[in-house]
Amino acid sequence: MRRPAHLDRQNAAAMDLLHIVILAIVQGVAELLPVSSSAHVIVAEKLMGLDPTAPRMTLLLVMLHTGTMFAVIVHFWSIWRETYFSSMATFRRQALLVVVATALTGVVGLSLQAAIKHLFFGGSSSFEIEHLFGNARLMAAALAAAGLLIIVSSRFKERETGELSLRSAAWIGAVQGLCLPFRGFSRSGATISTAIALGVNRRRAESFSFALAVVITPAVIAKEAWRVYKDHLLTGAAQQAGGLVQALTPGLLGMVFSFAAGLLALRWLTRWLQTDRWYLFGAYCMVAAVVVLIVG
Repeated sequence: MRRPAHLDRQNAAAMDLLHIVILAIVQGVAELLPVSSSAHVIVAEKLMGLDPTAPRMTLLLVMLHTGTMFAVIVHFWSIWRETYFSSMATFRRQALLVVVATALTGVVGLSLQAAIKHLFFGGSSSFEIEHLFGNARLMAAALAAAGLLIIVSSRFKERETGELSLRSAAWIGAVQGLCLPFRGFSRSGATISTAIALGVNRRRAESFSFALAVVITPAVIAKEAWRVYKDHLLTGAAQQAGGLVQALTPGLLGMVFSFAAGLLALRWLTRWLQTDRWYLFGAYCMVAAVVVLIVG
């Protein structure tokens, strides 16, 4: 006996909701731990039969990133208020470090993406960096590289002052740029590890890494929203205001769950970073790289 169509639609909607909740929790935890949220979310998508390269999925992923961005702001606000806003002179000095790091991220990241496009895709005008997201071998290699960087950095001791210099900020920003094209090369893992290797205090390294994340996230969101629009995800009636709301609603729901999971993950990260268990995240990345190869 054939099931009524409306029951099939209800089950499909419930399954979509379950997928979103699972992805949001995975994103919220993995994004703010140095284990690559994108790699974990992409593997989860594949296990659930979803296409990680589809515009709908990349838009959802960016909205989940937005949820974790708000978690970062809530968690670090008291520290940032003291670090960046205690006086105008302090703000100018610390803002310069963020601007330099972000500028280096843009230069390195965009140059690397352009090099990948021309060297491996013949300069095709249809190429987008998201085309690399489904490559399991590349993702596993990036995870392993991030894991190795974390393990090596855990052996370094901070300088006497442990403060962040302009040179250190530039190096951190450049390494962040290397992370942009590769899912699996944890942004937080790479930037915090670079700062630790340069002798920066671990708490300062952590707060600066996530300050950079808050700066670049809006640009990533805008880029992905434009990509979805270009790929005609919002066509016909969906181009109207109601259709736009309908398209964004799943992501808004996911943002709530990723925000809550992100707050818990940040507490975990801070505790392990301060108690010399940073290297364990690196060991996890190594194991995760093997799992990605098997699943992929």
